[in-house]
Amino acid sequence: MVHVQHLFKQYKNTEQPSVDDLSFSFEKGTIVGLLGPNGAGKTTTISILCGLIRAYGGDVNVLGMNLKSNTEELKYKIGVVPQQIALYPELSCKENLIYYGKLYSLSGKVLTEKIHTLLQQFGLLEHADKQIKHFSGGMKRRANIIASLLNDPMLLILDEPTAGVDVQSRSMILSFLRSYNEQGHSIIYTSHLLDEAEALCHEVLIIDKGKKIIQGTPNAIIKENDTPNLEALFLKLTGNNVRD
Repeated sequence: MVHVQHLFKQYKNTEQPSVDDLSFSFEKGTIVGLLGPNGAGKTTTISILCGLIRAYGGDVNVLGMNLKSNTEELKYKIGVVPQQIALYPELSCKENLIYYGKLYSLSGKVLTEKIHTLLQQFGLLEHADKQIKHFSGGMKRRANIIASLLNDPMLLILDEPTAGVDVQSRSMILSFLRSYNEQGHSIIYTSHLLDEAEALCHEVLIIDKGKKIIQGTPNAIIKENDTPNLEALFLKLTGNNVRD
């Protein structure tokens, strides 16, 4: 699914790199948790993987293709759900989805049916013509996810997809991710909800200060480090100091 070697990225006017000699790989068809404290480099890593920003060094292969030479092609094969809601508040949910679908060169009956199916699946069909600004937090999150699925991505990347949502929306999102994965799609997911990540992910990668700390299946790394759960392991490896 993803093969990264010696990835390096440092933003201008910063003292430390956001990603520092980071190497990892994941197999296709897995749900992977990319975990770390605030400022660990998770969002930068995701932004590089989906071609939004360029690394200063290192090599990235996604879905068997080199990112540098296949950036535009890969953008059609990847779905990205950003942490912030990436929808136009004055447009209706359906209008937003039509707009994003057209960015993927979708139109007509194909796009209409895709939107209808996803709205129904995420419980938003009856709200299709409502402006996004009138949606609840959970509804916005679900609509945000739908926008990333219109191109039926082989790799779905989600940055904090359940942050600040109600219990029902969270349950629906996690249930969908499991189902989508069972259909053969790969998923990379970040979260600060470590109990959620432990239950959802086949494998986790914990990074801090742009560096790889540990990688493996949740059960294996918890057992190897003699901790009761993933949250305890996370604190053991990254410390208890608050990160702003």
